[in-house]
Amino acid sequence: MSSNSPIEWTEATWNPVGGCTILSPGCTNCYAMRLASRLEAMGQTKYAGTTRKSGGRAKWNGKIVLDENALGIPLRWKSPKIIFVNSMSDLFHEKIPDKFILRVFEVMRAAHHHTFQVLTKRAERLAEIAATLPWPDNVWMGVSVENEDYVDRIDHLRTTPAFIKFLSLEPLLGPLDHLNLSGIDWTIAGGESGPNARPMDPSWVRSIRDQCMSAGVAFHFKQWGGVQKKQFGRTLDGRTWDELPHKRVAA
Repeated sequence: MSSNSPIEWTEATWNPVGGCTILSPGCTNCYAMRLASRLEAMGQTKYAGTTRKSGGRAKWNGKIVLDENALGIPLRWKSPKIIFVNSMSDLFHEKIPDKFILRVFEVMRAAHHHTFQVLTKRAERLAEIAATLPWPDNVWMGVSVENEDYVDRIDHLRTTPAFIKFLSLEPLLGPLDHLNLSGIDWTIAGGESGPNARPMDPSWVRSIRDQCMSAGVAFHFKQWGGVQKKQFGRTLDGRTWDELPHKRVAA
């Protein structure tokens, strides 16, 4: 839980859930697995037993922890923030009960002075239960798409009533040259960082940027990535790209 996040496209993180499961190639080197292992070693019981060691690296093992004590944290933050929800899990994980997801959404509705960014790879479940959830304008809903094999997640996102719909195309593992951006408000793109980071072709990023510009979709370029991501920065064609959704609600 952090009121100051190093993630370039948000301001704070809120984790009412801990733990996850590897689902697709974008999960292979997930930073949250490494962080969960470190937090467990530091004595944070929320992440105890959520990872295992495999090949000398921490990997999710499927254990999910629902943190009741964390649910009310955004209500205690009085200054408006942009908050990334569940940076250490996936709110639509199959082991998280529908009722708990509803409670998270009710907190987001009550904390109307904040803007919440929810991101999932489990877009099918999102689409299945979206009609049972409240969707205040301060909740932005996104899906992660790492390569062409997972563009169907965008179609599921489009079926939801979320006021802002966004895409996280990171870690970008292949070209996405034919995106359907209808109904999408914001796109984030970026390369993988940290140990064993896989390379990203600059042409993949430029293609996404150009598609966003043609479609009138806000574009944010997070990073080139690499083992030492600061070495390569986040400048694309001579500038940084930090656009936000055009119809965002001001806090």
